[in-house]
Amino acid sequence: MKAITVKPKTKNSVRLQEIEKPEISDIKDGRGVLVEVLRVGACGTDREINDGEYGVAPKGFDFLVLGHENFGRVAEIGEKVKEFAVGDYVVASVRRPGHSFYDKIGEQDFTTDSKYYERGISRLHGFMAEFYAENADYLVKIPPAIKEIAVLLEPLSIIEKGLKQASDIQERLKIWRPKTAAVLGVGSVGLLTAMDLRLRGYEVHGFGKDTSDDYLNAKLLEEIGVTYDSTLEISIADSTEKYGEYDLIFECTGYSPIIFDAMQSLNENGVLILASVTGGERKTDQVPSDKINQKFVLGNRVMFGTVNANREHFEMGIKDLALCEAMYQGWLSKMLTHKIEGLENYEKAFDILNDSAEYKAIKVYFEVKSD
Repeated sequence: MKAITVKPKTKNSVRLQEIEKPEISDIKDGRGVLVEVLRVGACGTDREINDGEYGVAPKGFDFLVLGHENFGRVAEIGEKVKEFAVGDYVVASVRRPGHSFYDKIGEQDFTTDSKYYERGISRLHGFMAEFYAENADYLVKIPPAIKEIAVLLEPLSIIEKGLKQASDIQERLKIWRPKTAAVLGVGSVGLLTAMDLRLRGYEVHGFGKDTSDDYLNAKLLEEIGVTYDSTLEISIADSTEKYGEYDLIFECTGYSPIIFDAMQSLNENGVLILASVTGGERKTDQVPSDKINQKFVLGNRVMFGTVNANREHFEMGIKDLALCEAMYQGWLSKMLTHKIEGLENYEKAFDILNDSAEYKAIKVYFEVKSD
């Protein structure tokens, strides 16, 4: 079968490759599910792996099949699979258990292992292929009503986890009634975050670098009642004079210095969620560290990082995709800006990923097979 692969840690090694089609017998205990891939998202992680920044091939292979944002249809099931039937739509989670205590209790998204297992990223093949085989435990069923937007579920699951963790942490307060939120970075993850917060009743303010003139992302935010400001025109800290301090800030810019600006913009008892993975060597001078420390201590503020997601977060995401379609019908589909027909056109996808601003891309995805 066809698959898009890379040689990890080798720059620009992406290629189309013929590999062996998986079988449900590859999965132990009769729990295998063979999934025909219908759509698979392409994102900055795939670009960075192709840039040679990270990525690990599975044991016994010198290549890695890319892709972690997925949507497919069940083609075959093992004898002990009762929760799925042939023809069901499914999405697979990404991280698999390793060896730490958290992995052993099903909380692998909190692993303490330095070597972890993620589909299409680290030590496990991904979903940029015509088929994949998976244990039924790591699949969630997708209602047909949201099949056209289900490829957005994996990135949404990360947001769901972050907001769930914020809520769990704030149980320290007994009562927490947040009203305002800022979303830093309004790419695909930022747009989904803004949407999720609006569904929860927040007053939401989005921030990005681009000016709002003819900026699709800003227009999409406006459609769901979210303001947009360019950080070229106003800093996050200065924005508090306009909107007040924020009860929750969700950072997904990939630009680490903005964190210190965000730390100064939280309300008392506020929460700052960091979701960017920044692998560079950037350093920041002239940080008002005394002021930030004082605000955090005297104001009981919190900052934490979040990565990956677990089954419960995917299930939460399914509900929010459906709710968003009910409240803002068609809005999510507008995020799917660049469809690539067939895996064989992978070069076009990576051209777009490498210059997403020029292409005005929000979400790039492969239509592997039409439904």
